[in-house]
Amino acid sequence: MAQLGGTFDATQVAPSQPFEVLPPGKYKVQVVASEMKETKDGAGQYLWLELEILDGEFQGRKMWDRLNLVNSNQQAVEIAQRSLSALCHACGKLQVSDSEELHFIPVVATVKVRPPKGDYAASNEIRGYEAAGNVTPMARTAAASAPAAAPATNAAAPWKKRA
Repeated sequence: MAQLGGTFDATQVAPSQPFEVLPPGKYKVQVVASEMKETKDGAGQYLWLELEILDGEFQGRKMWDRLNLVNSNQQAVEIAQRSLSALCHACGKLQVSDSEELHFIPVVATVKVRPPKGDYAASNEIRGYEAAGNVTPMARTAAASAPAAAPATNAAAPWKKRA
């Protein structure tokens, strides 16, 4: 038993909701927190990144990335270094000594869905980073999902010469 130090009134606090898996796509995000953490086996370290979606239907949602920068599996380290390099390039910070230098800089993250496996449910996985100015992030609005208007049929193509 644990004393709460008073009476907690659950009517005053909205219940937490489980995170649904985001659809795959590109999302404008920023790193809001980061930390080097020890791996579960204690033999390595990973850079833990907390990202926040900046716009669109999922604005304010959080995502996380783990970059295995210190690991006995050299392939895992190389993958992590390439991801960190992509994030650094996207942020315009090519030499960093502290992950905090990458905080609060808008970038575009490519998000995939990792299918369920064993006891684990489907989850999101960040597969890359790009500069925010290079890509239009996924915006799930009615206007974005509407088909593009067909070009006017009476307009001449700009490359054709007039007679």
